[in-house]
Amino acid sequence: MKSDDFVRLYLCTFHKTGYFTDYILSVIFVFDILICIEPASAPQGSIQQDLLVKKGITTMKEKKNVTFSDIANYTNFSKTTISRYFNNPDSLTLENQQIISDALVKLGYQENKVARILANGKTEFIGIIIPDLYYHFYSEILNQILSTYEVFNYKFLIFVGNKSEETERRYIQELLAYKIEGMIILSHTISSKALAGLSIPIVTIEREDRYVCSVNTDNHMGGYQAAALLARHKCDILIHINSPASEDIPAYGRLRGFADFCRENGLNYQIIQKEFGHDYKSALTQIQTILDGLESLYLGQKKGIFISSDTLANVMLNLLIRKYGTLPDDYLLVGFDNSPISREAVLPISTIGQQIDQLAYEAVRLLVEQMTEQKKRKPVPLDKPVHKVVPPILFRRETTEHSTDAGS
Repeated sequence: MKSDDFVRLYLCTFHKTGYFTDYILSVIFVFDILICIEPASAPQGSIQQDLLVKKGITTMKEKKNVTFSDIANYTNFSKTTISRYFNNPDSLTLENQQIISDALVKLGYQENKVARILANGKTEFIGIIIPDLYYHFYSEILNQILSTYEVFNYKFLIFVGNKSEETERRYIQELLAYKIEGMIILSHTISSKALAGLSIPIVTIEREDRYVCSVNTDNHMGGYQAAALLARHKCDILIHINSPASEDIPAYGRLRGFADFCRENGLNYQIIQKEFGHDYKSALTQIQTILDGLESLYLGQKKGIFISSDTLANVMLNLLIRKYGTLPDDYLLVGFDNSPISREAVLPISTIGQQIDQLAYEAVRLLVEQMTEQKKRKPVPLDKPVHKVVPPILFRRETTEHSTDAGS
């Protein structure tokens, strides 16, 4: 292999074994920059050194890290001024900030995050605990939360709780040991009162939130919209399928909104509550049982079904298509979330869309505001938790618009 071929690699490892030597050389390329990690026992003039010389690149042992003293000498500022540039840049004039910024580029300075954490105790990490990654809502909102790094410059440590309070309490202690600055909680196992007793800011999404700040969808409006859509299609029976939930859980609002619309308009309706678990097999078993019951109870009647998540709506849709080859005209389905599966399903699923990108952004923004306040010399705590509510959006797709006599 020619030495030029190595530039196209990110990681390659040489092995050389002789009677008196046994060493490994790792060569790492990142964006065309070569870093050589060479053991002290490697003989001089070996292949790795020849490769580096040909590429005109020095080894890590030869390259000197740029220190605050180097920057101070280059700019004729004190080390205190350089430190202020990194920790409190607004205390410097714009002109001096620019001088130091230019010097960092010319000196090839690379910030040592570990040293900075040790110096000020701030890790720029946010902890996240989510219930699972099976339901598409959680995976999508996690994706949206991670994307806020470009705006707020906070990194994330993520744990999946799987509905175990003991496990989640252990995860929280682990996160606190990493000196996270705040936490976003989507799981339901630990009460907001217990979370409020922690020493860091907390924001929750779509869970009980009496004692902590939160960002939620207007679930009552979503349930109301779903029932209204199914009613416009003149369904004989309206059915809402959800998991059991206490009234202080935001998702309970979907049930209340659905039932309120049905009662106000004198419609026949049924509420079905089941535990669906956190995996496909459990959900499939429960949805199949529900379908068998509906076909027995409402044979020949037009059934408008509002399911509490797009993930479960997709499971029901697949079961119906497997049985009938298509979605029968006497079944109309509405999901909840507008997660990617609602658009990617074999038939796009009508859904009550949570504005997941906005939920994620508002949660991180609300948390950052609290964390920033805590960093002040005299922080002012919130008088009471802040609760932000984001309205849902109705998306009408083929699972309600497929019927031959579908309404407008």
